[in-house]
Order: sequence, then structure tokens, then C-alpha cells
Amino acid sequence: MTWICLLAAYLVGSIPTALLIGKYFFHVDIRDHGSKNPGATNTLRVMGKRAAIVVLLMDVAKGMLAASLPLIFDTPVEPLYTGMIAVIGHCFPIFAGFRGGKAIATTAGALLVVDIGMFLAVYLTFIAVILLTKYVFMGSISVGIAILIYSFFSPEVHEPFIFTAFIIFLIFLHRSNLQNFFSGKEPKINDKKVKGDRLPPKDLKM
Repeated sequence: MTWICLLAAYLVGSIPTALLIGKYFFHVDIRDHGSKNPGATNTLRVMGKRAAIVVLLMDVAKGMLAASLPLIFDTPVEPLYTGMIAVIGHCFPIFAGFRGGKAIATTAGALLVVDIGMFLAVYLTFIAVILLTKYVFMGSISVGIAILIYSFFSPEVHEPFIFTAFIIFLIFLHRSNLQNFFSGKEPKINDKKVKGDRLPPKDLKM
């Protein structure tokens, strides 16, 4: 049952929300537009607010469901582990050629189940870093750092090796953003140039 639970968590995480919204409502592959990342941020950039809200909520729900699987099936697996497996599924989805998102929304969903205090601390940090730097990728990488720091003060969730690996994983996922940043090409959240990535009104169906 343990392996079934872990497999189920991966499959739940592998549901390519942004890709499905783009395909069935906008007739595009989100991975060919904007930053080419099938996540909520690029969905907002390319398909607008309503689509982005749907993608965000569904990706958060994936993490919540995956982290809840051990409780649902009464399996001796830590919810943190199934939640993190879902994050891997989100980033490398079997249903989308292993080309997925960058972990942040699904991680949020997992933390909502695992430790609400950690969720609040981590995502307040995420928002603060974005507001201060104007770069979403910096806020995203800060998620891993904040999780690790919080874990040192938490008697409930203390997995320094897993969280250190998660930081490295986030840096790997955002390697193109880092390359663009160091070459002066990474757009800020208030960069007017990204408006040019929005699909024309005739292509918007939501």
C-alpha cells in the first residue's frame, strides 16, 4: 500500500493543469508562450487572470490531495513525503512528456496539510521577496530557503537533508531564470514588455 500511495501522489502531481487549460480553452500549448513554464505565473502572463486563478487553485489542490493520501488510506507514510512526490510529479509530469512547472503552487498545497504554520511563514516570505526584488523566481527560490530555516525551529517537521535537497532542486528548476537574470534579460513583475506575451482577445475563451 505504501508504494501505491507514493505512485498515486506522483500521478496526482502529474496532472498538467496549465497545459490542459491552454489546450482546451485557448487551443495553445502554454509551453510555447511567455516564459514557457506551465504554471500559474506564466498562465497569468499569457492567458489572463481567470485562467491563472484556476491553474493556481488546481495546482494547490494537487499538493493538498497528495499530502492527504496517507490519511485517506491510513498508510504509514509521512504526508510530507507524498506531498513532495506530488511536487516532483508536477515538475516532471508523465502526462506531459515530463515537461512541467516549477513546484511553488503544489508545494503550497502540500504544506497546507503538513504544517499550516510553515505554510504561512514560507509564503509570506515568498510574497515579501517578490515585492522587494520584483522577481518571481527569487521568491520561488526563497520558498526552499524559508522551509529549511523554519524546519530548524519546528519540532513537527525537521528534515534538513530533504529541505536542503529541495533548495538545490528549486535552483535547478529556475536555472534559466538565473541565466536570464545574470545576462540582464529576466523580466520583473512590473515589466511592461511581458504584456506582449498575452494572447490576442480572439484567442481568449475563458
